[in-house]
Formats: sequence, structure tokens, C-alpha cells
Amino acid sequence: MEPTAVALWVIILLVVLALGFDFMNGFHDAANAIATIVSTGVLRPGHAVIWAACFNFLAYFVFGLHVAATIGKGMVEPSIVDTHVIFGALVGAIAWNVVTWFYGIPSSSSHALIGGMVGAGVAKGGTAALVGGGLFGPLGKTVMFIVVAPLMGFALGALLMLAIAWIFRRATPGRIDKWFRRGQLVSCGLYSLGHGSNDAQKTMGIIWLLLIIAGLATKDVKTLPSWVVISCYVAISLGTLFGGWRIVKTMGQKITKLKPVGGFCAETGGAITLFIASSFGIPVSTTHTITGAIVGVGAARKVSAVRWGIAGSIVWAWVLTIPASALMAALAWWFGKQLF
Repeated sequence: MEPTAVALWVIILLVVLALGFDFMNGFHDAANAIATIVSTGVLRPGHAVIWAACFNFLAYFVFGLHVAATIGKGMVEPSIVDTHVIFGALVGAIAWNVVTWFYGIPSSSSHALIGGMVGAGVAKGGTAALVGGGLFGPLGKTVMFIVVAPLMGFALGALLMLAIAWIFRRATPGRIDKWFRRGQLVSCGLYSLGHGSNDAQKTMGIIWLLLIIAGLATKDVKTLPSWVVISCYVAISLGTLFGGWRIVKTMGQKITKLKPVGGFCAETGGAITLFIASSFGIPVSTTHTITGAIVGVGAARKVSAVRWGIAGSIVWAWVLTIPASALMAALAWWFGKQLF
């Protein structure tokens, strides 16, 4: 990718748009991290978002930049990407996030951004714009984990629930509730750490691409300026702080009724899944992951404890996210061509 002359106002516009998406990611996906701890009554909503936001930011000091590298050069051929593609990807992802937030649908901000990159890239260069590599290439692994991440969350949530039920089989319900109300503070923190590690890096990847295009960074992730890393973590943390409450009820109680022990298992299973994905540089959906874990916890208690109709409607939102955001991004790419 050869550096091109990019007007300063365009760079500023796209950085602001990227950080706006990052803020909305935290705002939109706050429910993923706090829904269980709020719905079980362990923390009030205001305290829960502060708790989650702190751990979102702490992820900066714990994890590397593997996910940022995948987003930055693993989705669309770098030679295709220009400012119009980045503009289209961001606007498409933000537009879909606004639609799903308004209707209280827990869709994936991550897949909205991936769909946005794919849609804008294809709008410019056709399907040849997509990075190859087969099933185990960056794009292949990302698509594969649309299924793998919720299944991992489901399995880990269910196994933890069954293991804890056996370990504490002689304890009274009151004592179990007391222990796991405290345990949920830890599991919520861990899940928020995973949320920050995976989701904030997706925006870093977009800004990194922009800086490469403008000749302000190289393809070596070590050249990513520290201001990009810090601002992305701050933006997602602030978004979580102002979290979107429309989705909390769906995630926390409509799928299945949760007690503190169930919330602990769901959050811990989801956190483990996110840690594994982040360490391998795979951008996954925190929404898919925690939903799978919540369903797993409910199914471990009793299959009928899960409201499968609600779960099914969420799956439809997952299926539609990438094509819908891709279509919006393609339209935004065309608009961007007229704008600058």
C-alpha cells in the first residue's frame, strides 16, 4: 500500500468517526458485560457500568495488539483500502448499531464493523478485494468464530454450572447466593477485561489502516502510535460508562432467569472464550459469546428454562448483521466518494 496525500480534515473526520464507533461499541455492548450482574441484583446499573468501564481500560495493560493486526490487514486487501473505504466501513457499522440499539436487539458491533469493511471493500474492488487464506486465513477464522465463539461460551457456561452444582451440592441456597454475589464481581471484571481486549482493538485496526494510507505509520504493528491505543480504550470505556440500557433486559432475564451463581458461570465462560480469541488475534463477538454462555447456563439447569424463541430472534439478528452492515457500508462508500 503506497502512502497517498490525505487532507488533514479527512484524517481528523475519520479518526473522530472511528472513536465514535468505539464509543458506540462500548455503549451498545455494555449490556454484554453488565446485564447478568445487574439482573441478579449484585450491583446497581450505575455501579455496574463504572466497574465494567474500569476493566475495559485495564485491558490496555494486559493484552497485546493481535486483534488490531487482524482488522488492520487481514480482512480486505491493503492495496484496495483508501479513505473512502474506511469512511464507508465506519458509517455502515455505526448505522447498523444505531438501528439494533433502538430496537433493543443484542447484535454484534464487531460483526457490524467486519461487515462494513467487507461491504465498502467489495463496493470499490469487487470480491477480489477480500483477503484469501481459506478457512484458516484471517477472514476465514473470523467467519468460523461466528459459530465457534457462542458454542464455546455455551459449553463453558454449561460445564461451569454443572461443576459448581456438584461441588456445592451440600451447601444451602442462601450460602451459595452469598458466595456467588461476591464471585460475580470477579467474573464481571474478567468479562469486561475480555471485552476491552477484543473490541477496542478493532477500532485501533481501522485507525492504523488510515495512518498507513496517509504515510503516518507502517505495516509493523509496533509503529501504531500510543495515542491511538489509549484513545480507543478510553472511548470504549466511556461508551460502557454511558451504557445502553435497552439491551440489558433482553440479555439479563428474557433469555433465561439468572441467579448470581448462573451469572458467575456465564461471565466466566464468556471471559475465557474472549481471552482465547484475543490471544490468537481473532476478532469475535462479545454479544454472541455471552449469549451462548447464558443459554448454556440455562440449559444446564433445565432445557425448558431457556426461552428459545427469544434466543432464536437474537440468532436472526446475528445472521443479518454482516450483510446489512455491508450494504449500508457500500452505500456510505458511494456517498463518501461524492463528499471528498
